Amino acid sequence: MTSSSMAFQSEASSSSSSSSSSLSSSTHLWNHDVFLSFRGEDVRYGFISHLHQESRWCLDELLKILDCKETIALPIFYHVDPSEVRHQKGIFGESFDKLGDKLKDNAKMLKWKVALKRVADLSGFTLAKCRKESEFILEIIQWVDLKMVNQTPLSVAKYPIGIESRIQDIYQHLSIGNKDIISIVGIFGTGGIGKTTISKDIYNRISSQFEGSCFLEEVRETSKQLGGLMKLQNTLLYDILGTSLDVHDKNRGINVIRDRLHSKRILLILDDVDELVQLENLVGDRDWFGSGSRIIITTRDQHLLEVFEVDLKYEVMILDDNEALQLFSLHAFKEKEPLKDFMDISKQVTKYAQGLPLALTVLGSDLKSQSIKHWKSAMDKYKNIPHSDIQKVLLVSYAGLHDADKEIFLDIAFFFKGESLENVTKIFDSCGFYPNHGIERLKDKCLITIEGQNKRVGMHDLLQAMGREIVRQESPKKPSKRSRLWNHEDIHKVLQDSTGLNKIEGILLHLPEGDEVISLHSEAFRNMKSLRVFINRTAHFSCAPNYLSNKLRVLDWNNYPSPYLPPNFQGKNLIILRMQHSLIKELGNRFKPKNLTIMKFENCEFLEKIPDLSSLLNLKELAVQFCTRLVEVHDSVGSLENLSTLDFFHCSKLRILPRSLNLRSLCYLGLQDCTSIRYLPEIDCKMESLIQLNLRDTAIEELPLSIGNLIRLESLYLRGCKNLMHLPIACIRLQHLRWLEIGGNFPNLVKKMRDDGLGNFPNLVKSMRDDGLSLMAFESTKMEAEMSLREERLHELASPTTSSNGSTGLQLLNLQNCFQSETNFFPISSLFTMLNSSSSLRHLHLSYPHIVCLLTSIKDIMSLESLSLCYYCKLEEIPELPPNIREIDVRGCETLEIFREVLKILELNGSHIRSLRRIHLNSCYKMHENIWNDKVQNPLLWKVCMYVCMCDLIFSSMYGLN
Repeated sequence: MTSSSMAFQSEASSSSSSSSSSLSSSTHLWNHDVFLSFRGEDVRYGFISHLHQESRWCLDELLKILDCKETIALPIFYHVDPSEVRHQKGIFGESFDKLGDKLKDNAKMLKWKVALKRVADLSGFTLAKCRKESEFILEIIQWVDLKMVNQTPLSVAKYPIGIESRIQDIYQHLSIGNKDIISIVGIFGTGGIGKTTISKDIYNRISSQFEGSCFLEEVRETSKQLGGLMKLQNTLLYDILGTSLDVHDKNRGINVIRDRLHSKRILLILDDVDELVQLENLVGDRDWFGSGSRIIITTRDQHLLEVFEVDLKYEVMILDDNEALQLFSLHAFKEKEPLKDFMDISKQVTKYAQGLPLALTVLGSDLKSQSIKHWKSAMDKYKNIPHSDIQKVLLVSYAGLHDADKEIFLDIAFFFKGESLENVTKIFDSCGFYPNHGIERLKDKCLITIEGQNKRVGMHDLLQAMGREIVRQESPKKPSKRSRLWNHEDIHKVLQDSTGLNKIEGILLHLPEGDEVISLHSEAFRNMKSLRVFINRTAHFSCAPNYLSNKLRVLDWNNYPSPYLPPNFQGKNLIILRMQHSLIKELGNRFKPKNLTIMKFENCEFLEKIPDLSSLLNLKELAVQFCTRLVEVHDSVGSLENLSTLDFFHCSKLRILPRSLNLRSLCYLGLQDCTSIRYLPEIDCKMESLIQLNLRDTAIEELPLSIGNLIRLESLYLRGCKNLMHLPIACIRLQHLRWLEIGGNFPNLVKKMRDDGLGNFPNLVKSMRDDGLSLMAFESTKMEAEMSLREERLHELASPTTSSNGSTGLQLLNLQNCFQSETNFFPISSLFTMLNSSSSLRHLHLSYPHIVCLLTSIKDIMSLESLSLCYYCKLEEIPELPPNIREIDVRGCETLEIFREVLKILELNGSHIRSLRRIHLNSCYKMHENIWNDKVQNPLLWKVCMYVCMCDLIFSSMYGLN
């Protein structure tokens, strides 16, 4: 009785060991695909003679076969039972024992026994006496043929740039060495991003480590054919089992897959899946497959992976700039870099492609061997009409959308890329597009992204171009018959010729700089009854329209050419109204946009009054900026309960505000540069949402006592409030205040304090200290003795208490130009004394030209990391620094002579403050002179001295600041 084994080479070179943590993509060339190991003359002349191949046999060869990780062994049990080989029993065992007696090498015999057990455990073929050898041989040949086909690597990208790191990321999560689990991994991303390329490469590298493997291509496309799912089931079974089972019913196919594969460790990759039914019929559940199996799914639909409950989702990201340029260059020039003359335009192409491998490959191949002139012409074309090969791939995701989702996609592609998610959701909701579902579907299909903390809607430029091309194809020759317009030439023609039709739903106009004024007929918009969006960025018009559709959701008109809106326009569906650099003077009595969310006017020089807005119950943002003739804001604005932003930046004539504010949703109130504002309205309710109050450079004379109702205020900006007389005691209620900025010249405040003397000042400080708010001490023109007395009184006060939320009342105090005295010092130590318990103080900026020195109490601010004393022209000395300081900036301090930390660094060639990284001493001329005179004699300090004198960045870890 004899046994034989057969092995064939595999081109995948990955170890199946559990310790394997990386992949190898090397490919080897072999002399033979199949070789045989045999024993006995009966095998040589009977069985093997049919295969026209010879090889010597030995058990050592079996050891080598099993040791080789790049071969697959197929044991053939020729008239012998596998159990006899496994346990060395029967006639096989007797022969093996005789060999051992003859060899007398126990170690070698033990190795052979282990090898025989391993080979007997492998799936193989057994020839019984009753079976014809010819049939047996044919079965083996079919199995080997199938294995050789399956082991032939799949064709991957010609230039697989950038995929190695992505493959390694996925491989780590596959945990191939763990054979106790069944893992499903989903790879998702937009069309053309490289999902198929990556999955093919992974298949080539690891498929040999499984009992069976199958790469199912084009699942989406095949499944939509008649009998497509059954075809996929048959392919799966044949690739793994090597047998055609000819499944004619998909339900029966499910059972066949489960029954035949539940004990096999397999690798299955399903490429381009787009529906759950495909997974249900091909994968079903984990228990369909044997322990240690791995299933990989590629799709454009991330939500599909969530529904199927995969173990890991991996998003394939676009190539970075260097990878993109390299991939494009390889296709265009067969070099890793563009030719010198083509470098600039190549970068333009890669910028257009935005890291999408498909686009880089198509464009590189398309432009290959062409002149620069041809390249420029082609790029001009692609910016308006995308390349058909790119368009075809990207269209797949769009084609699978519902109608409402398509409308959302097209609107984003045309008008709302970069807009906040909150705004577009309201717009689409008012259009009946069901945005809560639709936007999620677009995101799941990788057609849009939601970016940043502000949650703005993003879209790849090529997807945006695809959307525009979809609409262009609605009527290639007649723009007036399209649903949306963005090409400025098309819009110019439609508006100037008054050919706009009811078909048009949206217009985005951005004329190139220098284009002429559009001669607009007053009735140009009359037939655009369905217009939902009109956005004009740069165009100037000869006149204003007499008609605008009341279906408008967005009216964003830069350079609006009239003081009034059209008489018919009520804005009843309007969500966003923006006007910049416009002649608008008033909105009119008929304008009642009850759904309006955002109202913004910028540089509208003729706008004088914000009217009654009491009907705008949904208004969330009112921003009026650089409207230099605005005088009055109606009282109703102070009671808009949904208003979150109220901003009147640089409205220099604004003087009449609502008498009171009852704005529970308000987060930001800005009056910066409103130089005519003298009083802040009373705060009539607890405004728990207001975080920032900006009153910089206003004529504010006092803050209302009701400011204490701003119970969550974190930032109060009062810099440049020259008429501010005093701070109300109500400030002590502001326990969440982190940033109090008081700066500029305060002649009235200083005069007030001088007139009052110190009388009630310590009590005021004590009251504020008791509620956790630090207060700076202002210097008047008293004598030095009185200044010392002030300091003593302040030092008697305890450190500021901590508020209920565990934080102190003040994080940072900007004292820019607050002091009017010409004396040589002021009680700055009181500031540091009250701040030293603040664990959150990291940055301190003092810009006052009369400070002579800093007191040593600065060292007690434990958390201080950055100290800026720039352009303190009279600063002479800087004492010991806080222990965690990282950066000190004293640029422009021309009189600075003593800086002890610098002296320590120069003397010891290092600092005792390990955190210190930078000291800026630019234009500190006296310091430079002292360093040069005192330290230049030491040769080791020449380089340090040169840095001190010449550079802003003085020290680094090479000088001991580590």
